[in-house]
Amino acid sequence: MHGKDIRLERIMDRKSGKMIIVPLDHGVSQGPIMGLIDLCGTVDAVAEGGATAVLGHVGLALHGHRRSGEDIGLILHLSASTSLGPDPNNKVIVNTVTQALKMGADAVSVHVNIGADSEASMLADLGRISIECMEWGMPLLAMMYPRGRKITDENGTEYVKLAARVASELGADIVKTVYTGDPDSFREVTEGCSVPVVVAGGSKMNDLEMLQVIEGSMIGGAAGISIGRNVFQHANPRAFLHAARAVLMEKRTAEEALEILRGS
Repeated sequence: MHGKDIRLERIMDRKSGKMIIVPLDHGVSQGPIMGLIDLCGTVDAVAEGGATAVLGHVGLALHGHRRSGEDIGLILHLSASTSLGPDPNNKVIVNTVTQALKMGADAVSVHVNIGADSEASMLADLGRISIECMEWGMPLLAMMYPRGRKITDENGTEYVKLAARVASELGADIVKTVYTGDPDSFREVTEGCSVPVVVAGGSKMNDLEMLQVIEGSMIGGAAGISIGRNVFQHANPRAFLHAARAVLMEKRTAEEALEILRGS
């Protein structure tokens, strides 16, 4: 497992152990949306802002990863679906652990929608890839979302903590999931999961709302954030990440971090 430990260090802040991951995988699900037209420019901005890793598909490594400037970890996403597919919740595997290793990835990620009609096949993929990651010493981040006909509230604590626990039971090293709305309920998620949990950013919010999610999740035991659109579509991604780091690393309040952002 030494390979996992070494690679995990590359996607986190070594002093605090916190992770600031910026997902850039939306090009497959949604196409060339704002903020992802110029991948290299976006990676530059988030690296300079203090992100510890970017996450995306093979195209990120081919067309957008660093060749100069600040270093940043690379997580290659193995799952995909598009918004035009018959069931966008059905994520299929489009890359392999060994190919990700060949491309220089520091970790891989898999997306599972708990409660979806295709849950069984996604869980089978997660289990198989988890074993491959153990074989090769590759860290595995599992994106776990409650989505399906039985899910009445995608941010409901009972659903979210089940989704997170499934990932740790099947061998994930990091779990990404949604915020449950307050620190106490999110602590049920983090305490019920055997591995670090990072909180997803979700749909676009205003700056204070997003910083409050970060603050609440940290109080609730999160190990970091994995925020996409609220970073790469921000008017100033560098400044927003500086503010997010103040909450994560310095334990500043959302309101204090907002002042930092406004002063940038």
